[in-house]
Amino acid sequence: MPARNFTLTLPDPDATADCARRLGAVLRPGDTVLLTGGLGAGKTHFARALIQSRLPVPEDVPSPTFTLVQVYDAGETEIWHADLYRLSGPDEVIELGLDAAFEDAICLVEWPDRLGDMMPQGALDLTFAPTEDDARTLAVRWTADTWNDRITAWTR
Repeated sequence: MPARNFTLTLPDPDATADCARRLGAVLRPGDTVLLTGGLGAGKTHFARALIQSRLPVPEDVPSPTFTLVQVYDAGETEIWHADLYRLSGPDEVIELGLDAAFEDAICLVEWPDRLGDMMPQGALDLTFAPTEDDARTLAVRWTADTWNDRITAWTR
């Protein structure tokens, strides 16, 4: 499958949060979003806004840096937010239960390079890069056709 891609410019944290909320509106169970970028690139800020937009009752959305995974009940599905920075290898993904969550939850994965060969096929790949001040670029890449219409709806 050929990859499709484009880049967005997000001028400030509010634009990043708005982008996340719009993506959250088109996600469905079984979707995985890979969040790539260096420390401070905006991955967790994006994930928090997306998760908050899907929760029936607002709640605190802490970074999963130390817990590795936070799970949220979003009504019709769960949202798994994983930060794999501290993993030493892909085998630890199984211990977390993340491999099973890829099947029927919405999964947001920071530091997805730690997944190795467990990287879900058809995931949406978002790469964040800070530019100036609080601005960042967001490179969006996907291969699965199931994303085509949803990407169009997200970016309108």
